[in-house]
Amino acid sequence: MKRILVLLCLLLPSLAFARAEFFVDTDWLSEHIDDDKLVVLEVRYHPHRYFTVGHIPGAVQVQRFKDLGDNSANPLMRFPSREAFQKTLRSWGIDDDSTLVLYDDSNTALVSRLYYLLQLYGFNMDQVKILEGGTVEWSAFEDMETEAPPPRTKGNVSLKPANPKLFVEWTAVYDDVVSRRDPNVVLLDARPHDMYTGKVIKHSILGGHIPGAINVVSLDGTSSQKWVDDEQLKALYAKVPLDKTIYVYCHDGFRMSLAFMQLKHLGAKDVRLYNGGWSHWGNRLSLPVVEGEKPYAGDFEL
Repeated sequence: MKRILVLLCLLLPSLAFARAEFFVDTDWLSEHIDDDKLVVLEVRYHPHRYFTVGHIPGAVQVQRFKDLGDNSANPLMRFPSREAFQKTLRSWGIDDDSTLVLYDDSNTALVSRLYYLLQLYGFNMDQVKILEGGTVEWSAFEDMETEAPPPRTKGNVSLKPANPKLFVEWTAVYDDVVSRRDPNVVLLDARPHDMYTGKVIKHSILGGHIPGAINVVSLDGTSSQKWVDDEQLKALYAKVPLDKTIYVYCHDGFRMSLAFMQLKHLGAKDVRLYNGGWSHWGNRLSLPVVEGEKPYAGDFEL
């Protein structure tokens, strides 16, 4: 009996935190890969590696900028329209009753954008899975292919209008955070810390952050192509009140989508992504920015 109690004590910390419900492992995918309604989607950081390094057999290549942004917008990574995204999904052979398995080679930061867009446009998220460990986990045990699979039969998926509770435009950020400082709204910058402070300027003319933003680097919630455990994830987001409305941005739409998924997993009810993010705000010379460690600094401290 004493031995059983010791074992239970050792197991309880791990039992307290459950893996996110959308994750599946390589064994699950191996068992289901030939299912008629399964569609596997690969999003690589360098898309050419779909052919050179290889992909999971039958996986559809997702070109992360062309397929997951608005090709006619400025900046490029504003959300695609419902019509454009629906057309893309149909070209991948996706129906309303398809089960989707998403994977990448970037700690789920890339597939999180695809996951978010599917949720934004009302796809049934119970049918969307993410391969835990991505390309690394699969290639350690299974073969990869370098030839493109045969074209899939065009799908018939029907998306819904964008859910207005899942995104905000710059005007809402300016109104709620910069101007009125609504205490019920938190603005989160998911970029690397040096970009938040303005020490490093990338993807924009201006450096720094939107006045009022706090910085949590969403990729710090991952390690070795997997999410850290829930205890570490909670510690990472400790300064973010999960009971408030949370606006999130990054520079090109991937890190903020990862933060969206992490926050929702931790129990946040109202998380909205800034359509365009820092690539929009940081390239508009009229919009205010703050440099340094503080959310508000200079004139914005008054």
